[in-house]
Amino acid sequence: MKFYFELKHVCKQSGARYGILHTPHGDVETPIFMPVGTLATVKTVSPEELYDMDAQIILSNTYHCWLRPGEDVIANAGGLHKFMNYKRPMLTDSGGFQVFSLAKNRKITEEGVTFKSHLDGSTLFLSPEKSIDIQNKLGADIIMSLDECPPYPCDYEYMKNSIERTLRWAKRGKEAHHNENQALFGIIQGGEFQDLRKYSAIETVKLDFDGYSIGGTSVGESKPVMYKMIEDAIPYIPADKPRYLMGVGTPEDILEGVLRGVDMFDCVLPTRIARHGAIMTSTGKINIRDKKYEYDLSSLDSNCNCYTCKNYTKSYLRHLYKCDEAFGKRLLSIHNLHFLLDLTAQIRKAIQEDRFLDFKKEFLERYGKGKPTTLVK
Repeated sequence: MKFYFELKHVCKQSGARYGILHTPHGDVETPIFMPVGTLATVKTVSPEELYDMDAQIILSNTYHCWLRPGEDVIANAGGLHKFMNYKRPMLTDSGGFQVFSLAKNRKITEEGVTFKSHLDGSTLFLSPEKSIDIQNKLGADIIMSLDECPPYPCDYEYMKNSIERTLRWAKRGKEAHHNENQALFGIIQGGEFQDLRKYSAIETVKLDFDGYSIGGTSVGESKPVMYKMIEDAIPYIPADKPRYLMGVGTPEDILEGVLRGVDMFDCVLPTRIARHGAIMTSTGKINIRDKKYEYDLSSLDSNCNCYTCKNYTKSYLRHLYKCDEAFGKRLLSIHNLHFLLDLTAQIRKAIQEDRFLDFKKEFLERYGKGKPTTLVK
């Protein structure tokens, strides 16, 4: 098999999982955070810098790569890995979330979704088969089935019909997928309805995908609701298959997801908030634009050994941010990405040592010392 998952250890203290994803481009230890490379690049960060911070796998967006530069351009280069000179494992999403969140004038039919491009207003059509075809050409190690991404909140009847459509699309996408070098994951939906989450999980698992994603979270619901969505789906996902929580990337949510049995996470959060000056540190969140850092010659985080913290001060980073220098955005992005990657490395170690609950408690007590960061839009 080109792709398989090994469940190596279950924490005696909590039930959290440590495993290894085996892919054509290398192995990935889980739990893992995946930096997002929207347009075949993690914003402001090079592949070599990603290697240095031990980013074992990254994500790229099918929708955005389809629109620019186009899947044929990328296929001509030999796929995403060669196109962007990235040598480690990669995952592509289906394009569904971007269609439902960015595109205008959507029309959903049994065949697929007709919508307007957010770039130029041109009419586009995405079907389960088209999504698989695009992702086959992009060539990532892991690809995703196309699902409908229902709005939150929505009523029970809408969600039930949406799940049924997503299941039909999943079958069609699986039938269209013939690249043995790519693992295909199915997506579980169901919103906040426990019985629908259970139904979606059971029926999706029947299709026998290589892994399973929990979709429809972090779309406006409260944290308790999101955690319950995970709990409602996890029991029905086979233990020997990877579990992926899409679009989630705060430290708190990663810890809560791992506690509930999640293996994989992704989010644009670390680079996006870095561009607004917001920084994650071991003692909480800070914002580098604050006046109090003007003369501060300490690093962003004394407990961090990333390139930024080893070489630059808060005073200098604040200066770069205030002057809107691209180098500042790079340095802040490197730190935030390193922070989440290091967090998941510490989580894996704690699981293997059967002390995940202790680690979670200690981390959140330190992290809670900081004050919430308000982003500048």
